[in-house]
Formats: sequence, structure tokens, C-alpha cells
Amino acid sequence: MEDQHTDDAIGRNTPPALARGPEPVRHWRDVFWLTVFVLHLILFGLVLGLLGLNRFREADRLNLDKFTKHNAGGSSESTTEKYWPIYGTAAGLGALIAWAWLLFLCRKGNQMMKFSIHSVTTYLALVSVFCFWIGEIFWGITCAIGAVLQFLYVLSVMDRFPFSMLVLRKAVKMLWELPEAAKVSYGFVVVMLMWMVLWSFGVSGVVASGIADGARWWLLVIFSVSLFWTGAVFCNVVHVIVAGLVTLVLIHGGKASPTMPPKPLLRSFKYSVTTSLGSVCYGSLFTAAIRTMRWGVRAMRSLIEHNECLLCCVNFLFNVVETLVRFFNKYAYVQVAITGKSFNHSACDAWELFQSTGIEALVAYDCSGAILLMTVILGGLLTGTCAGTWAWLRNKDEAVMIGSTAVLMGMVLVGLTVVIIESAVTSLYICYAMDPSLINQWDSEFYKEVREVLHQRLQHRSGHDISSHHGVLTSMGLSI
Repeated sequence: MEDQHTDDAIGRNTPPALARGPEPVRHWRDVFWLTVFVLHLILFGLVLGLLGLNRFREADRLNLDKFTKHNAGGSSESTTEKYWPIYGTAAGLGALIAWAWLLFLCRKGNQMMKFSIHSVTTYLALVSVFCFWIGEIFWGITCAIGAVLQFLYVLSVMDRFPFSMLVLRKAVKMLWELPEAAKVSYGFVVVMLMWMVLWSFGVSGVVASGIADGARWWLLVIFSVSLFWTGAVFCNVVHVIVAGLVTLVLIHGGKASPTMPPKPLLRSFKYSVTTSLGSVCYGSLFTAAIRTMRWGVRAMRSLIEHNECLLCCVNFLFNVVETLVRFFNKYAYVQVAITGKSFNHSACDAWELFQSTGIEALVAYDCSGAILLMTVILGGLLTGTCAGTWAWLRNKDEAVMIGSTAVLMGMVLVGLTVVIIESAVTSLYICYAMDPSLINQWDSEFYKEVREVLHQRLQHRSGHDISSHHGVLTSMGLSI
């Protein structure tokens, strides 16, 4: 009787099912940011090509050293091809790790996620010791701080891991039903590798140049930011494609449903690389940084909840970050895939939807995104360590430069495969918030477990008094 009452409540209080009517015409969104991204690719591509060519097979082929302080840093006789093979190996290794990561995550998801969680701290500590041993004090301290922060974060969210693992397992289950999602991911890995050929060519020229160390580091930072943005755009294009595919499957009740639009993957791909590409470029600039800040602030709140003075300061920072999250969050990509709205509009819609239905309590409790980030970081560390070790054996002076930039290459490539799992997770949450029956008809056991955890989180937030949330609970199919 209770289940029947729950189903009736869902039917009465949830919004109408999505996307079952005619598809509206989509307009180009955030065109300014799309233009900026394309111009950035053209400009950086030209600069990278020139810097790489200047040292290719001949030192200072284009006579660019006259614009720098000659011989102030690297060897003036070094050439691009001395370092390019190392970066090529790093890219190949990153792609291999990315392929293996996704394969094992889909087949042995629980074990791989636990391995990533516990390995990042240990690996950072080992890298820190190695950096101290070779005299790189700054990087040794940086890695040590990273290891400590990672350890503290894991301690602060340990109780959330069971639910987060459940969500990740269900996301993997969804992807098993959609093997084309993995093909999209691997396709974009290939495209990213093509861009990395040019990027590593130019960066190898920078490392080989005679520019002062400080100037070389600044150039590497600038080019790394460019690679990060490019990689983030590629990742989020995949995110939008997979989100569009997953939501269509959930909305229409399966791939074989007669109401399913023809060629759903092609449909989702078309929108993500045309009308919605500007929104992806815009969101990719900010979402990763803001998400990382949010995880850090939440971890700090958990660790100092009994210190009122510090908690007051952290709460102020938390409110600032939460305001930013309203306009920049990963759930916006699902809304972009569904509605084709601008990024900020989609982000606000997603956040207001979560706030109005109470799902925000569940999203805040879930740390599946952080777990996936740990797998990305571990993949990057493995790639960077291998590249850095090879460079150290050949020339100790440039080992840290090459290793640190190779870490980013590995993270980007692994991120391109892991993002399909995150896309499935975000799509499940958005669909649950819009219409819980979509999740119920896909996996009733998962629906019940999510409903139970949501009930607990709302109780926790209201101090075990949920009378004020009666309307929310009813709309989400919960009984008091």
C-alpha cells in the first residue's frame, strides 16, 4: 500500500515527462566564448608551431633567440626532437592508461575506485620523497601538501563512500547498456592526441630553448592553461553527448522504445558540436576550478565543525563558493544537452531544480565526482612520473619541467574516458529531480535506495525534524 501511495504521489507532483513532444528549434548559445576558444586554438597553434620549428633539427632555425636572453636558461644547442619523443611517449602512455582505466572501471568498478582513492595519497607521498631526494624542494613540499590534503579529504568524507560507490555502479550499469558512449570517448581521445602532437612539439621547443628558466616556466604555465581549457572543452563535449544519450534513454524507457528518436547518438553529437559548443567552451573555463574549491571548503567544514571561530570564516567562504556554483556547475551540461539553453541559464535551472526538490541535499552528500577526479589525478601522476623519470635520466635539469607538463597530458587523456561515467551520474540526478519515475522504471532498487538516502539527508539537514520538508518529500515519492 505504501508503494502504491508513493507511485501516486510521484504521478501527482512531478513535472510532465521531458522531450516527448516535438523537438524545438535550437539556437546558437554563448557564441562569444566559442569565438574566443577558436581564436585561442588558432593563435596558440601558430605560436606552438613556431616555437617547435625554431629548434627542430637546428638550433634557432627562425632566429627567435634574438628576442630572448640567450643562454640564460637551457642549452642553446638543444633541439626540439630531444624532448619531443618523451612527450610523445607520455601521450601514448596517457592514452593507454585512459583506455585501461575505462575498461577496468566498467568491469571492476568497485575495486578500481577503491584503488584510486587509497593510491593517490600514497603516490603523492612517494613523489614528494623523490623530489626531496633530487633536490626539488618546492615540488617536494607541493606534493607533500597534496598528499596531506588528499588524506584529510578522504577522512572527512569516508562515511559518504558507500552511497557514492552505489551511484557510480549504477552509472557504469547505464554505460553497459550504451556501448556507443565509450566509442565517443575513445574517438575524442584520438582527436586530443592529434592536438597534443602540435602542443608537445611547441612545448619541446620551449624546453629546448635558451630562454631563462623563469621565462620558460611562465611559457609552460601559459601553454598548460591552454591545454587544460582545450582538454576541458573536449571532456565536456563528451559530457554533453553522453548526457543527451542517457536522458533520451531514461525518458523514452530504453533504446528499443518506439518513441525513441532515430539516431540518438548522432542527434546528441550534432547539438554538442554546433549550437551548444559555445556553452561548453564557456563552462569549461570555470567549472573545474569552482568544483575543486567547493570540495575543499566542504572538507574543511567537516574537519573544523567544532571550532566556532574558524567555522564562521569557512562558512563565509562556503557561501561565496555556493553562489558561484549556482552559475557554474557540472549539472548544467545535462540541461544544455536537454534544452539547448545557454550555460548560465542551464546552470541556474539545474540548481533551482535541485533546491526546489531537495535533491541538492543528495548531490552535496555524493562525492562520486571527487572519486573520479582521484582516478584522473592518479592517471596523470603515472604519466608524469614515467616521462619525468626518462627526462631525468637524459637531462636532470629539465626533468621537472617535462614531468609536470606530462602530468597534465595524462590527466586530460584519462579525463576524456572517465567523463562518461560522470555524465551518466549527473544525468541520473537530473532525471530523478525532474521525474523520479524515470529512475524507478529503469532500476527500481536504485530508486528505492536513492529515496531512502534522500530521506535521511533531509532529516539530517532539518535536525531530525522534517515536517517543514513534507511537500518536498511528497513530491519526491517519500513518506514520513
